[in-house]
Amino acid sequence: MTPTQRLDATFAALADPTRRAILARLARGEASVAELTEPFAMSQPAISKHLKVLENAGLIITTESGQRRPRRIEAAPLAEANAWLESYRLLRGAGTAPSTNCSATCRPPHRNRNARASNPATTDLRKETPW
Repeated sequence: MTPTQRLDATFAALADPTRRAILARLARGEASVAELTEPFAMSQPAISKHLKVLENAGLIITTESGQRRPRRIEAAPLAEANAWLESYRLLRGAGTAPSTNCSATCRPPHRNRNARASNPATTDLRKETPW
């Protein structure tokens, strides 16, 4: 997996609140699937799917301790994501990043909605939509 793919996988895994909660629990120490399922109102197979996403992203690893297979957090992908975010924070602090007030540049241009209603060629929005 390339560094970009690892970063993408990390952020995709972190996008889900259940997976973030699982990581928060594992930050306190290793836990089994049953222990990780307890605080959630979902089935063990559903939690296992979340664990698989976290494992594929490299955020957790499974250890073997006899018949137990506890999961534990793996800090390296989080450190990589943090370093990536930190580089942008430092840019903003140096004044080289765009302003956080992007009201003029971040929104699409304003369209005159009254003109659309008066022009029969533009009343069907499906004709205007590029997708």
